[in-house]
Amino acid sequence: MSLLVIDGATVRAQLDAADCIAELRGAMIALSDGRARQPLRSVLDLADGDAFGVMPGTLGDGSFGAKLISVFPRNFERGLSSHQGLITLFDPDSGAPIAIVDASAVTALRTAAASALATDALARSDARVLALLGYGEQAATHLQAISAVRNIVEVRVWGRSRARADGFVARERPDTQTHGATLLACDDVGSAVAGADIVCCLTAASEPILFGHQLEAGMHLNLVGSGRAGPVEVDDTVVQRVRLFADHRESVLRQGAEFLRAKQAGLVDDAHVLGEIGELLAGRLAGRLHSTDITAYKSLGSIVQDLAAAQFLVRRARERGFGTVIGF
Repeated sequence: MSLLVIDGATVRAQLDAADCIAELRGAMIALSDGRARQPLRSVLDLADGDAFGVMPGTLGDGSFGAKLISVFPRNFERGLSSHQGLITLFDPDSGAPIAIVDASAVTALRTAAASALATDALARSDARVLALLGYGEQAATHLQAISAVRNIVEVRVWGRSRARADGFVARERPDTQTHGATLLACDDVGSAVAGADIVCCLTAASEPILFGHQLEAGMHLNLVGSGRAGPVEVDDTVVQRVRLFADHRESVLRQGAEFLRAKQAGLVDDAHVLGEIGELLAGRLAGRLHSTDITAYKSLGSIVQDLAAAQFLVRRARERGFGTVIGF
């Protein structure tokens, strides 16, 4: 028996934003119509705010797999990804494992691709100004993915360290300028989001960094940084003001920190989560009703996204001959 192993560098070389967005579209539709299935993720809290998660699932074609993922926010200080782990795919006929794919690289790419799908479905068609709250790995992948679905002409970046925000701008500016966009660092959240059409919250914040009074008519928000009940990036008023959509509704109702806090405050109920991105993509649900609506996508991350991206990589590996095959 053999096992295909695809490392992180290979993932990044072989899976670009456009391919990932295309693969996730079908997976998210399949999740919403019940062909793809996933249970709520199991999260084990570790010391110092770290966590370990187990995410099994199956796609609509019968294939299945799981992701084992650790989340260590302090890794950013070490120059490492906060997410470390692996995705394992299994043969739907025999049940044998057939591939292991680096989960850190896939998570970074598929999370941004899912936000891009949500942005394409919910943001105004004339959205041009992007605000990135956070300057880590997700900021870089979101910049690429959002630029694939909207003609972005200006990008504002905010983070707690102005020096690191400046460093992000310096690294990303050459590619951004190639596409005709201006990239700049901001001193505070208010200046980053003022006049922005699309706002991506991509931080490890435990308490709100974005507040309801900072929202403007017509905005679209991608709420990404908090992946479980507990830490929040936006306050209750933000949740109350938006038309809210989920990657997976059941998960957000049970584990979406911002929604749960607003619900506990009595400001919203379960009906406030209007539905899933897969329903929007399938045309079964209305998203933005008016140009002045403020829309939001709550991302917790779905294993079907990981499996779809990993399956794409395995197919491409067989076509192009990359990856390492080991005996098993």
